[in-house]
Amino acid sequence: MRGVIMHGPGDVRVEERERPQIVQPTDAIIRVPASCICGSDLWPYRGIEEMNGPNPMGHEYVGIVEEVGDDVSIIKPGQFVVGSFFASDNTCEICQAGYQTHCIHRQPAAATGAQSQYVRIALADGTLVATPDQPDPELIPSLLAASDVLGTGWFAAVAAQAGPGKTVAVVGDGAVGLLAVLAARQLGTERIIAMSRHEPRQKLAREFGATDIVEERGDEGVAKVKELTGGLGAHSVVEAVGTQESMMQAIRSTRPSGHVGYVGVFHDVELPVAELFFSGITLHGGPAPVRRFLPEFIDLIWNRQIDPGKVFDLELPLDQAAAGYQAMDTRQAIKVLLRS
Repeated sequence: MRGVIMHGPGDVRVEERERPQIVQPTDAIIRVPASCICGSDLWPYRGIEEMNGPNPMGHEYVGIVEEVGDDVSIIKPGQFVVGSFFASDNTCEICQAGYQTHCIHRQPAAATGAQSQYVRIALADGTLVATPDQPDPELIPSLLAASDVLGTGWFAAVAAQAGPGKTVAVVGDGAVGLLAVLAARQLGTERIIAMSRHEPRQKLAREFGATDIVEERGDEGVAKVKELTGGLGAHSVVEAVGTQESMMQAIRSTRPSGHVGYVGVFHDVELPVAELFFSGITLHGGPAPVRRFLPEFIDLIWNRQIDPGKVFDLELPLDQAAAGYQAMDTRQAIKVLLRS
């Protein structure tokens, strides 16, 4: 099969690889019609995150089940399925609390790399959710978005306690931030402030439900949010970047009694404990428990009530994955879909 391998910073290649096989009796093998590049894939691409040798890439996936292990009883060959980036049994106490990302049997779901023609999925019964039938082709991008960026943006909005009567501010205009806007609107939020400097992303944010756009960053961005909220700050703030600047912008844009939902994969972020102590705000976040939301997402997408696939503004064949990485690295694309 063909699959994406990152050999080092800026060095992405599509190579012939061995097709994955069942290893554990709880595994499934799925054929991947479409995968995508994640913003978190850019950290090693830019040399910010260290790599230990060549790595198969990709953790977002949808596909058709080709084969299952002997202990898989819920997921069946032939089903079209959506999964999460972490595998979970979906039965332990932590999973039942809605935090499948912290399952006691947690492991990478797509360890063989989802930017490929086939992928092995661990703990298939707990990790995968089947669609009602084979989806129409136009639904595949949205179902693919559900496997990570929609779930991550949604969890951020939930963690920030977005909802009716709240003002939500979203720090970050990548796919996760944009889908946090969509989530906040679905959760009943009436006023949503999207922080973005880029016109195409601003346009999509408004399409997803943003009512205000703030182009300023850092302290100036904080001041603008407070100006828009009577000097108090937003009730709910999503942090969807993972840098020191974005985290501080989120914290300082939140009013006392407010909540920050943080989901940006952090790099060199230090929290100011003294400032937090006197802020009166709550922080909640981390790796999103996408599996918690998948049944709801599939229903919303299947019935065409939401279209998160709009975040894919560039589609390429798998063999052109290197061009996709470059496009996202240079912000020429919000998110790249790869057709296998």
